[in-house]
Formats: sequence, C-alpha cells, structure tokens
Amino acid sequence: MLVEQTMQKLVSMKLPGMAEALRRWLERPKEKDMSPLDLIGLLADAEWNDREQKRLTARLRNARFRQDASVEDIDYQHARGLAKSVMLDLAACRWVTAHQNVIFTGLTGVGKSYLACALGQKACRDGYTVVYRRASRLLDEVAQARADGSHFLLLRRLAKTDVLILDDFGLEVLNAAQRKDLLEVLEDRYGTTSTIVTSQLEPKEWHSVIGDETIADAVCDRLVHNAHRVKLGGESIRKVKGDLTKAQKTAK
Repeated sequence: MLVEQTMQKLVSMKLPGMAEALRRWLERPKEKDMSPLDLIGLLADAEWNDREQKRLTARLRNARFRQDASVEDIDYQHARGLAKSVMLDLAACRWVTAHQNVIFTGLTGVGKSYLACALGQKACRDGYTVVYRRASRLLDEVAQARADGSHFLLLRRLAKTDVLILDDFGLEVLNAAQRKDLLEVLEDRYGTTSTIVTSQLEPKEWHSVIGDETIADAVCDRLVHNAHRVKLGGESIRKVKGDLTKAQKTAK
C-alpha cells in the first residue's frame, strides 16, 4: 500500500519518469541491494532523461521540419561537392553558439532542404529551438500576423528562436512589403541567433529577387558576412534515384 501511495504521489508531483523507474526497479528484486544514494541517483537520472526527451519531442514538433532528416543519414556518395568534414563540423553546432549562419546553394534536387533540416534536427537534439519555414510561407505568415494584430508576438517568437531555417529563398521576386518584413525579421535576430538559408541562387544574385538595392544590402549584410557557405553541384538526387528505379523495373 505504501508503495502504491508513493507512486501516486510521484505522478501527482509530475515526476512520471521517476515513478516509472521506481516501478521497474521494484520488478527486479536482484537489483534491490542498491544503496539509498544509488537508488536516488537512479530515480533522478530517470526523471531527468524523461524530461529531456519530452523537451526534445516538443522542439522537433514546434520546428515543423519539411523532411525527417538527420546528420547521421546524409549521403556523401552522390557527387555534389559535399565534404563530410564540413558537415561534421557544422553538426557540432558551434556556429549556433557563435550566432553564425549557414547558406546552402545549388540547383534544385541536390539536397539543400535535407541538409538544412538535418542540421536543424541536430540543433534540436543539442537543446536549441528551431523553426523551419519555406521563405515564401514565412513572409505570408508575417503579413497575416500584421493583419490580425499578432505581428509583434510573431516577430518576438522568431527573434528568440535559436535557429531559423529559410528554405527555397529567391524563388520569387519580393514585393515592397515582403522585403521590409524580411529585413525586420533578420534585424531582430542579427547577432543573437542563427539562420540557415537554402537557395538556388548564389548570394551575389539575391539583390535581383529582393528588389531594392538598399534593403538587399542590409539583408545580405545580416545573412552572408558571417555565414558558412556550402555550394552544391551535380545532378538532381531525385532524378538520379528516379532513373535508377526505372532501370530496376526495366531489368525485371
């Protein structure tokens, strides 16, 4: 009865990890010779791990990644000029601690979005908050927030996010409101957080899609000058895999 009451108290105090660890320990009589200090350590570690896992799950859910990607599953066999040493260095997330940026450029299909999501997922695992958005979708959200009165709250949330992923930047020319919104988002984050950008265009071509020389200079200043640049080449991975699948079906 005392054990059941203890378990109920642990759950009511929102210590489910500790309660579950105690239950497992009670089911293994051979391990009951632990000292009280060792048992307390076991229960504390279990609660810590349970809370950390829940925080990670929440960070991954809130990030809303486009792809289920991880740095451990990156393909280095495809010829696209991706150095494993570069990605391993970025996977250490020192660039996040230093409030630096990462820019992936290359033609469509070479895996820019996957790499961005993989780094974002690793940042989540390391305890950082991440938000993934296609660039056009983010600008639509900012415009909508201005219309419904939640503009300030959205900008504050973006400003506090450790890593913002702007995917597919430069697909469309920005209008006057969009380029001002983009600059506002980046200005709030500059020097205190990190941004990952993927684009088919090299940064020197961004001025044409931003549309205003002065604002383009300001945007590039906040994104490019402290960024790790990764330029990808080669054929589209999707095309190569598609051709391989067709060849396999033909062979059958």
